[in-house]
Amino acid sequence: MNGSLVRIHDLKNRDGLKNRLIASINAFRETKTDIIPAKVDLTNYDTVYIGGPTWAGNPTPAILTIIDRCNFTRKDVVLFATMDSNRGETNIERLEEKVKMRGARVIETFTIATKGKSPEKLVNDTEAIIEMKDLKMYKR
Repeated sequence: MNGSLVRIHDLKNRDGLKNRLIASINAFRETKTDIIPAKVDLTNYDTVYIGGPTWAGNPTPAILTIIDRCNFTRKDVVLFATMDSNRGETNIERLEEKVKMRGARVIETFTIATKGKSPEKLVNDTEAIIEMKDLKMYKR
């Protein structure tokens, strides 16, 4: 696909059992966090893919923060969630609510099970989903 990949980095330390537990609580409460980049300019994009891990059935604080800082007016959005278990759909539902409030039109959603998969397998699975859902037509 033609486009840009922007990785959103959460500046909080999420390593270790205690920090992961706090992170899951933050995701559940939809607590915002400090991120880099602080904002992404979507002006030159027609279609935007947004996604990330599922924490306690919710989007991560970093994804929620960037969504709140972006203007999705007149943007077609594809949402995805990665997950170890089967709670990715609740993540997608919340992402959909958030981006629609910011002006997006959600054109497709999907989840990717990650448990026990190599990075290569995850890439292959994602490419297969994009092919199956005919998302290649959204290349721009």
